[in-house]
Amino acid sequence: MGTTKMAEFSGVVVYRRDYRERDMLVKILTDHYGFKMFFVRGARKRGFKLAAAILPFTSATFIGTINDSGLSFISAVKEVNQFQAICNDIVLNAYASYVLGLGEAAFGDAVPLNSWYAKLVHVLKAIDNGIDAAILTNIVEIQMLGFFGVKPNLVNCVVCAESQGTFDFSQSLGGLLCQKHWHVDPLRMHLNRRTIFFLRKFSAVDILKIGNIKIKDDTKKDLRAALDQIYNNEVGVNIKAKHFIDEMKTWPKEILRNSQDTQTKD
Repeated sequence: MGTTKMAEFSGVVVYRRDYRERDMLVKILTDHYGFKMFFVRGARKRGFKLAAAILPFTSATFIGTINDSGLSFISAVKEVNQFQAICNDIVLNAYASYVLGLGEAAFGDAVPLNSWYAKLVHVLKAIDNGIDAAILTNIVEIQMLGFFGVKPNLVNCVVCAESQGTFDFSQSLGGLLCQKHWHVDPLRMHLNRRTIFFLRKFSAVDILKIGNIKIKDDTKKDLRAALDQIYNNEVGVNIKAKHFIDEMKTWPKEILRNSQDTQTKD
């Protein structure tokens, strides 16, 4: 039988959906309990007092009942803040949704994230503050691979442990290959030096210390292609926000601009 306790906790609203006639289910990334689903009674009623606190991409201190199994409940909130830029920009919203979706897929429900709670919140703040959302997402993707059972060696050659020189990436061998051993895997990914450099750098960077990041568009495209190949072949998670990001690449700039303007006006 599961346990129930009253608790005060910090969290970020991931998403919400209507439930029954007047209620909502709200998924929150919490600091101590991981991703939890909360039942919020009366959330769809006009004038609901906690309405602002259960909007997606809202951070707050919540007070409520935590159940080990089944739904938990929220009774009060304080220190409510919203990630305004993420809420008002369709592109930033998509990347932030994907980052949280990766976290949810990696850890599952009701599993404490430990240090990754602070990391994910820091990434959301960085996206909201204008740091390149695509690159921040790449960093999260690389560092989360281990939670999906894929932990490539991005430190040195998987054959001889060489750590200097020119490298490529081998999916079948699970890591870097120095130039002397490229022949070992004829199907290596043939990544350029800049892409390898950033894959290695991003695998080791301290997310909590990330400052401004500027990378050329061509390199960003190469990184995206490399990580797509690794995730598609080795991980296979299906996150709706990622499909949306991929679709946005085909949209005319006018549509993106109009979507952003509409969200800002709303």
